[in-house]
Amino acid sequence: MELNGKVGLEAFRLVVREGAPVSLAPEAKKRIEQGRTFVEELVREGAPIYGVNTGFGRMAQVRIPNSDLKLLQRNLLLSHAIGVGEPFPPEVVRGMLLLRAASLALGYSGVRPVVVERLLEFLNLGIHPVVPSQGSVGASGDLAPLSHMCLPLIGEGEVEYRGQSGSASEVLKQAKLEPLELEAKEGLALINGTQAMASLLALLVIDSETLLKTADIAAAMSVEALKGSHRPFDDAVARLRPHPGAIQASGNMRQLLLDSEIQRSHLDCDKVQDPYSLRAVPQVHGASRDAIAHVRDVILREMQSVTDNPLVLWDQARVVSAGNFHGQPLALAADYAGIALSEIASISERRIEQMLNPSLSGLPAFLAEGSGLNSGLMISQYTAAALVSENKVLAHPASVDSIPTSANQEDHVSMGTIACRKARAIFENALWVLAIELASAAQALDFHAPLRPGKGVEAAYHRIRQVVPHLDRDRYLKPELSRLRELIRSGEVVKVAEDAVGKLA
Repeated sequence: MELNGKVGLEAFRLVVREGAPVSLAPEAKKRIEQGRTFVEELVREGAPIYGVNTGFGRMAQVRIPNSDLKLLQRNLLLSHAIGVGEPFPPEVVRGMLLLRAASLALGYSGVRPVVVERLLEFLNLGIHPVVPSQGSVGASGDLAPLSHMCLPLIGEGEVEYRGQSGSASEVLKQAKLEPLELEAKEGLALINGTQAMASLLALLVIDSETLLKTADIAAAMSVEALKGSHRPFDDAVARLRPHPGAIQASGNMRQLLLDSEIQRSHLDCDKVQDPYSLRAVPQVHGASRDAIAHVRDVILREMQSVTDNPLVLWDQARVVSAGNFHGQPLALAADYAGIALSEIASISERRIEQMLNPSLSGLPAFLAEGSGLNSGLMISQYTAAALVSENKVLAHPASVDSIPTSANQEDHVSMGTIACRKARAIFENALWVLAIELASAAQALDFHAPLRPGKGVEAAYHRIRQVVPHLDRDRYLKPELSRLRELIRSGEVVKVAEDAVGKLA
């Protein structure tokens, strides 16, 4: 793809996960050059400009002589690369590289084109800086993570290349790249931004959209397993309370449950109402869908924004110090996403309990054949309950916190990167819970044979049974649940259901 400064989620996915090559569009290069020319004119004139010929943060009043401007930018990267913790996965780092290049390519950061092109070279060559995941307070942007990401540009720090970690200087030699010598403003432009939290959040939105469809599939399987009513998913019900997500989830449930023999078998039963975890699927899943849709809008705007400081408004002959680096929009959105995904796991765990509890399901206890001698899926509900409880702790918002930095110059920060990391942890837990629900529902459906469930449910059931066979006696289930979890992550469960009934909302 050609990078013109604005990146959508599908282009992001193709570059970050599929390794699609990316180059700088000619019109973007021209914009960058115009911004750089303006910065160089200002340096020659000698006017004080934050981060160009002054110190940083509380030291903004310290004037730096022109002879030291290159050293100032190098020192900035070296001094700010003090992150800690486990490194971000390569896909997060790739997202950071792409999004930082995209923001700079909009032309209002004052860097040279070679700086943006080097970020893209790292992407295309698979040179992934080692970026610790902890250390950002989310304003001025992701200073520590971005410093670690950009150190290798100047031949410092560590990178992962061809499956091995090593010093950036050695890898640059292997790749036949010379370290960059940063000019005035360029170090600050590289690290003053929101790209760590933005990369995390973009990946979360992409993955959550698959998870939400999978949650509808799991719920439909559980409805069939528990001989639940299909009436709550009537389109007329959703239209009377027309939240978009509820309408989508209700439509998905109808598609997945189409032509169910199980439903026809209990049309005249005495049951009046199902428990909320079945009856209110459109309302609960739909609310989470609406939350993720909002987060999608937020991250798309962020992916097409300039998050630098100061802003080089070359087309207005101005340089403006402002707060576009502040991560509050992403922090709030990430906390919202975490809460939404927590609820998906929470209601899923309740459906698991409905299926495993013989007093509620009418099925064998814990879906075990020979209950007593065999414990069946008993402990899977414990695990789901533990994960849901952990999610409740993780869902506490990070965005309501702030702690002053830089001698109180940066006196309100967003904690956006922490919010994004927590939301990702919630997502990973939710994957496990849905894997347990799908395995439980598949086992429960076996007790209704030869009656067939709805078409979409049946297609998902057969795919699940390829990795989790029927449980006729106790066995070691963890490897099977792990494979099912990865099947969910890959989108395969959604794909087989959609192949049977058409595209889900």
